[in-house]
Amino acid sequence: MGHRTMQGREIDMEKLMRQNELMPAVGNMKVNARGDELGPGGQIIRKREEVVAEYYENNPKSKLNQAVADTPAPAPEVKPTPAPASKKNTEE
Repeated sequence: MGHRTMQGREIDMEKLMRQNELMPAVGNMKVNARGDELGPGGQIIRKREEVVAEYYENNPKSKLNQAVADTPAPAPEVKPTPAPASKKNTEE
């Protein structure tokens, strides 16, 4: 699925991202568009997956670890008790 520009041209953004994912990103972080760390000459030092895995290992309060550790146990099933029947006073 593509996107349409204001001039009516079709652009496939996913194809464009895949073509440029190894290009160095603009900025001072020394990464490419995928998030891989780059060394001298633009060589990949560490892949994005390694960087993310190291982050979650070194940060015990990260959301990923909290989601697993803080998952509450399922509550016990409680069956509702029927309300007592009320007596109706009928006047004749």
